Amino acid sequence: MTAMTTPVIELRDVHKRFVSAPDLLQKIVGAVARQPAQTRTVHAVNGVNLQIAKGEVLGLVGESGCGKSTLGRVVAGLHPATEGQLLYKGQDVSGLGGQDKLAYTLGVQMVFQDPQASLNPRQKLHQILGEALHVHKLAPAAEVPGRVDAALAEVGLASEYRARLPHQISGGQRQRIGIARALMVTPEFLVCDEPVAALDVSIQAQVINLFMDLRAQRGLTYLFISHDLGVVRHISDKVAIMYLGKIVEMAPTAEIFGQAQHPYTQALLAEVPDVGRRKRVFTPIKGEIPSPLNPPPGCTFHPRCPHAMERCKQEVPRLRETAAGHVTACHLLD
Repeated sequence: MTAMTTPVIELRDVHKRFVSAPDLLQKIVGAVARQPAQTRTVHAVNGVNLQIAKGEVLGLVGESGCGKSTLGRVVAGLHPATEGQLLYKGQDVSGLGGQDKLAYTLGVQMVFQDPQASLNPRQKLHQILGEALHVHKLAPAAEVPGRVDAALAEVGLASEYRARLPHQISGGQRQRIGIARALMVTPEFLVCDEPVAALDVSIQAQVINLFMDLRAQRGLTYLFISHDLGVVRHISDKVAIMYLGKIVEMAPTAEIFGQAQHPYTQALLAEVPDVGRRKRVFTPIKGEIPSPLNPPPGCTFHPRCPHAMERCKQEVPRLRETAAGHVTACHLLD
């Protein structure tokens, strides 16, 4: 694979499991029942493979609890993968050290869902924005104020905001500060975890447009995580649909919205509001997403799938290419 075609981010069979020891109450119940209390394992991400090329926006979509935020944190280096490989520009992140490790740490940044919770309430905005420059010695102290003002201007805020605290600005402005903070270290890749979910609809459009402008100006690459298919359709080049820790379908955006193949993807699209279908009967996906503590055997979607066969209950479907650039994991396509 040449340098021109090497993805910025590549995941190879990545798993993330969280193991928790039994608490005191569980130990007491186990002692009374004369059974040892068991550790609990949450299977948050199960064997994800994907590539994100330079300048591309991959939209990651799924219901709450499907593992998409955990996957984003693995990509950003906030959670180490339990199994599998995370590659940054072709290099396995787990083996990086020195300047290569720093290049990955600075090159992949994250924009969080809740801007209020992700900003230090005791720091003024210029301190929040300038902190990374000081910590990593990326600029002389005399240059930091100018860099902060430039970052504020880039996200549409006046320099007078630099002396304010996070609670003194609106939610949309806080999210702009979160974006500016990520941009301070000149990253190549942004993990955007539901970045507009907590904002009013009118502000959502402004922030989405900001992301698109920054992509054009800086040549950024995004993993854009959202449960809102309307937002993903507007900003993404490709869309990956995630269900209970697995990618069940991935294709260019136009194909996902025009020729969805997986029953889960079709069900999600059927729930998207459409003024052209005002008289349709709304039918939500039956049931709830199963617990990642005990995922069902076979295809994890089979308990909710209207087309489930006996095979679906026993055999895990393989993610395979069904058209050019379009991969799906479903036995119905065999």
